[in-house]
Amino acid sequence: MLAHLSIRNLAVAKELEIDLDAGMNAISGETGAGKSVLLDGLGMALGKRYSADIVRHGCKRADVSASFRLDNLPSAREWLQENELDEGDECILRRTIGSDGRSRAFINGHNVPLAQLRKAAEYLIDIHGQHAHQSLLRKGEALNLLDNYGGLKNQTADIRSLYKSWQAVRQTLTDRQQASAALDAKKQLLTYQVEELSLLELEEGRVGELEQEQKQLEQAEDLLSTLNDLTQQLLEGDSGILGQLSQVQSLMNRCAVLGDRIDSSARLIEDARISLEEANSELSHLVDRIEINPERLELVEAELSRIYDLARKHQVQPESLWQKYAELKGELDDINAPENSLESLEQEASALEAQLTGACKELSLQRSAIAQNLSEAITTKLQSLGLSGELVFVNRPCEQPGPKGLDDYEILVSLNKGQPMRALGKVASGGELSRISLCIQVVLADRSRTPTLVFDEVDVGIGGPTAEIVGKLMRQLGGQTQILCVTHLPQVASKAHAHLFVEKADAEGVTTSRVSRLNQDQRVRELARMLGGEDISTQGLALARELMSPPGLQ
Repeated sequence: MLAHLSIRNLAVAKELEIDLDAGMNAISGETGAGKSVLLDGLGMALGKRYSADIVRHGCKRADVSASFRLDNLPSAREWLQENELDEGDECILRRTIGSDGRSRAFINGHNVPLAQLRKAAEYLIDIHGQHAHQSLLRKGEALNLLDNYGGLKNQTADIRSLYKSWQAVRQTLTDRQQASAALDAKKQLLTYQVEELSLLELEEGRVGELEQEQKQLEQAEDLLSTLNDLTQQLLEGDSGILGQLSQVQSLMNRCAVLGDRIDSSARLIEDARISLEEANSELSHLVDRIEINPERLELVEAELSRIYDLARKHQVQPESLWQKYAELKGELDDINAPENSLESLEQEASALEAQLTGACKELSLQRSAIAQNLSEAITTKLQSLGLSGELVFVNRPCEQPGPKGLDDYEILVSLNKGQPMRALGKVASGGELSRISLCIQVVLADRSRTPTLVFDEVDVGIGGPTAEIVGKLMRQLGGQTQILCVTHLPQVASKAHAHLFVEKADAEGVTTSRVSRLNQDQRVRELARMLGGEDISTQGLALARELMSPPGLQ
């Protein structure tokens, strides 16, 4: 609910601070006193567009903030959490408009786009005025009312989910059908490329191995000659290193008389001899493994040539060609996957459409029964307000399922007996539209998703017993949700749980508006003023007290 409204430098209001309670809050005052400033300020905090001339003359900017308590508002809390704007049990919407026309919006102190401010407001408050743009006349609102009244949240969510899935598959199918020729050409190209690359039997490191083998085969004769020189000239014979080491060891043996002082050198020479013998053995094995094989060299060079050609063709490095093969094969596998075939997509789309249509038809049956009950309940309330006609919810079924099903309801009304039913916006005046909205809200009160409702002069064009009934209805609605009601009728204001009075005052030659909460005696005097004007009589005060305490008013 709206707990506090702060307005600074807006139109004639220099500074207004208003604390609001649950229940029905009546707002009254003389014509031109500034009641509209309260609603303009609230509208500004909720994201309504205003021009710079709304800023109080001589001020740099107007600043409005509305503080809402989030008790029992899980949907509002959830939205704030999803958008990382949650700050506990309170939500503060703030808006500034500069004299230069620049506007800024805030939610719980976070600077946000104006559209996001408006979205938050949808979870918190609904303003019902006398203008055609109010929620009752919005396209789709009749269907929303039906679904809220019938508690169809889960069913409508299922329909939206099915519709989204169906549309996604249809779009994929359409894209595939439109691209069918191009896709076939791509499939043929990929098939050729994959088969061409698969013949190379490439794997990671294969190119490096072939290049190394090519070098060895090219240099085989030179390598064998060099290795033979190493084994025959350097490591074998009396003049070789091993032979010379044997001579050194013989000389070392003559020095054995030196005992421990020569042993260390002798061991090092022995270790050297052993290492050289192992090297000689490995070189011998290496000689055995190297072969002069022109045929093999020709095969390796041919294979490398194919690899280099294909690498240039695919614009990759030769050593990365195996990755290109894997990539192309993956694309081809995706195209050939059974679930991506046109036939499979067509079957999936048909199955989803059948499932969606079945769910929509079931929902339509539920809505039809709900529409009849809701029409009767609202009509009964309207007749209690002196509107003798009838209100009905009429379905204009769609040919194809949509995100809300197969239904497209509109509200038709006849405000006088014998008159034909016509669209709500073409029949009802501003005051009638507000009263119709009031009746709907009373009927929907138990299922209302909006914690605060604002009615702007809902009593225009009525009086006497009808005004009394309007007041009682609004008080009844105030028992379940917070009501802010701007009114000129004492019969309506007297039913409020709290009464706010707006008046003009002059300070230092400047006119400004101010608002105050009335106590019991002040309420009686204000009701008397509303009954008889500025000259308050004893009779007017008595009648005001009578309005304040009718039988059964709680």
